[in-house]
Amino acid sequence: MDKESFLARFGGVFEHSPWVAEAVFNNLDELHLEKMVSDAETLAEQFRLGFLASDPSQQLATLRAHPQLACALADPDGLTYDSINEQNDAGLDKCSIAELKEFKDLNTSYNDKFGFPFIIAVKGQTRQEILRTFRERLKNDFQLEFQTALRQTCEIARFRIIDIING
Repeated sequence: MDKESFLARFGGVFEHSPWVAEAVFNNLDELHLEKMVSDAETLAEQFRLGFLASDPSQQLATLRAHPQLACALADPDGLTYDSINEQNDAGLDKCSIAELKEFKDLNTSYNDKFGFPFIIAVKGQTRQEILRTFRERLKNDFQLEFQTALRQTCEIARFRIIDIING
């Protein structure tokens, strides 16, 4: 697989941050690359390691590229296909008026406090679980929340890589 094909296939697993896929590609020789594109967990680990080894300013830019939760109902522009599907699968497209207001208020408070959107791998979670986690994580200090957001970003990428490889 050449670089262009790799980036076309995996460039979007980190939200609006194809640089992660490019770094992974550049760090693998051809033999390892061919093996990894058929092994989702191994490839996801390479992406995780590459992302976490990057400069904190690049990490922060990637965190800031994530959409706010439940914003697709109000403003779907800028959301990737993956983000829309993941949020819809978690039922965020079916929020009540009260839930939508709470998401909006939490998004604002969180972004004001941390400087990036709340990030959580929503796969397999309900709206209520997401809201509960959102409320709890808003109590974190910056360093703990930054590390949590990095881990959640990697988990989202892992789910996306699994979906790409396993169909």
